[in-house]
Amino acid sequence: MFSFRTIASPALAALLMTTLPWSALAAESPAKPASTEQVKEQPKEQPKEQPKEQPKEQPKEEGKEQAKGSPKDVMIRVNGEAITRQEVDRAVKVLLAQSQVPQPVEPDLMKQVEEAALEQLVSAQLLYQEASKLEILDLDNQVAEKVAQNKAKFPSEEDFKKALSAVDMTIKDMNEFTRKDILINTLIEQRFSSKAVVSEADARKFYNDNLEKYFTKPEIIGASHILIGTSETATAEERKKAKEKAEDIAKRVKAGADFVAIAKADSTCPSAPQGGDLGKFGRGQMVPAFEKAAFALKVGESSDVVETQFGYHVIKVTEREDGSTEKFDDVKAKISEFLKRERIQNGITAYVETLRKEAKLEKPAAQ
Repeated sequence: MFSFRTIASPALAALLMTTLPWSALAAESPAKPASTEQVKEQPKEQPKEQPKEQPKEQPKEEGKEQAKGSPKDVMIRVNGEAITRQEVDRAVKVLLAQSQVPQPVEPDLMKQVEEAALEQLVSAQLLYQEASKLEILDLDNQVAEKVAQNKAKFPSEEDFKKALSAVDMTIKDMNEFTRKDILINTLIEQRFSSKAVVSEADARKFYNDNLEKYFTKPEIIGASHILIGTSETATAEERKKAKEKAEDIAKRVKAGADFVAIAKADSTCPSAPQGGDLGKFGRGQMVPAFEKAAFALKVGESSDVVETQFGYHVIKVTEREDGSTEKFDDVKAKISEFLKRERIQNGITAYVETLRKEAKLEKPAAQ
């Protein structure tokens, strides 16, 4: 049940930007269709006008790449080191690939992604500048080995080149990214990871404080229902007839009548075509009267008539998953690793903020 959550950290995100998600870039992931629930009608959003597709950039001629640091290409200088438009565009592609954002991206969202990418690149550059002061033995061999490992993840040389091309990278760029990755990781290991110690008491406190949130699996049931609906303006006589019809159905079901067939024929709920199937749900997801009746039933058992603001229901429970709680000893290692990551990330974030205050950040006057 317990799993790591993503902790927002500009500094850590900056670190991750130095290693591109090669496997994600090698193949496009189709957008998943939005799921629908038959018993929870969500308000439909009005279709938004799709932004016009931006003209594609013309491919650069090999050997004529604009020199890094050219004034019109510079987005910001970090202690004199330029971050270029090409680097920001490349980072944006990585962020969009990681998030699997549907295309085309709306202008407002694209602006936010570009700003986030620039901030992450600034943080990465600050970390790299500090990490460059370290002496790492055999760094060139480490870079070559890691590049070879990344390359080996692809089925063929052609697939590898396509992945690079997808983010406007060359082999030279990849070597530079890998060098930064090794240097920054070494800095983080020496300054933060080695000092992030989590005691058993720390882990147990987290466990106790988050017992219900992370370590308790709630009871879940699967149920179907037959609804004889009534409107808010229904008269007393109309409600009486609806209730009598529901009571007759309840008797027939208890006598062995086909629940699914009756639901398809008589239920007024949108779930009728599916035989009244509502899927699985936990406590707090249905109206109180419905929930109380449903959770009181055994698997295969049907209810008497249950009245709610929607009308009169006959409920049948089709499956049940009992709740459970994970033991501390079973999750202690995961909690300790989670807390260690959190402390490392908090340390990196604070460190980058300090570096920012001391850094000279210069944006071109036109921006």
